[in-house]
Amino acid sequence: MEPDPAPDLGPPLRDVIVAHGLQAKKGLGQHFLLDLNLTRRIARAAAPLANATIIEIGPGPGGLTRALLLEGAGHVIAIERDTRCIAALQELAARTPGRLTIVEADALDIDERTLFPTGPVKIVANLPYNISTALLIKWLTAEPWPPWYQSLTLMFQKEVAERIIAEPRSKAYGRLSLLAQWCCETRRLFDITPRAFTPPPAVTSTVVQLVPRAEPVAAPPKLFERVVAAAFNQRRKMLRSSLASLGFTEALITEAGIAPTARPEELGVAEFAALARSLAKD
Repeated sequence: MEPDPAPDLGPPLRDVIVAHGLQAKKGLGQHFLLDLNLTRRIARAAAPLANATIIEIGPGPGGLTRALLLEGAGHVIAIERDTRCIAALQELAARTPGRLTIVEADALDIDERTLFPTGPVKIVANLPYNISTALLIKWLTAEPWPPWYQSLTLMFQKEVAERIIAEPRSKAYGRLSLLAQWCCETRRLFDITPRAFTPPPAVTSTVVQLVPRAEPVAAPPKLFERVVAAAFNQRRKMLRSSLASLGFTEALITEAGIAPTARPEELGVAEFAALARSLAKD
């Protein structure tokens, strides 16, 4: 069978940006990725795309959007708050009938579950730097679990990506590492240099993929988050000090199989889950 011909996506992206006067706004955390080889690499990392609804956050002029369509995404829902970009995206939607839906909204405020009827959903995005962590936490704390999405294929500043995948006893390890790894399998895919973007950011970017676990390590979710937060708010202190505000005694920490003199960066997901279960029983 012959492969479907590539859709006609119109003029080159640089021409679209010039035609619509789409200069990236620092206040929106925008850095446009124009290299189609790189955007297609991101899209392929999220494959298969054909039978899923793809939600993209902050498409801007449509660089990654084009790549998703070229890689065979059946339906892309692009959420964009910058009104300047809507016309350019509408032109792209007109060239790919039925495959691209544009939603003008703030991704932090919207309930994505209202945007699609049924079926598998994947989030693929070059996230605006200034809201990337807040968006990730929103998705990681989705209820009920397993969540409404199959996978997250996301680009972050390298520093944030390193926090997501960090191992215990490393400098980057902390609250974000534990929250992500408690409920998802996480893996680093590849880095993208600043010169690939317009304008170039001051930092390297990294693409990370998170796939939800069917069941996180057993622990009450709210208590797990509270224990992790309390511990890392005073990450240099021993647990007997940092967890005292939650009512932990040395005996309660020991009951969870953990030394009260341990420090938070020494503990993995299983240990924090045990602390949360211990607090729930107390």
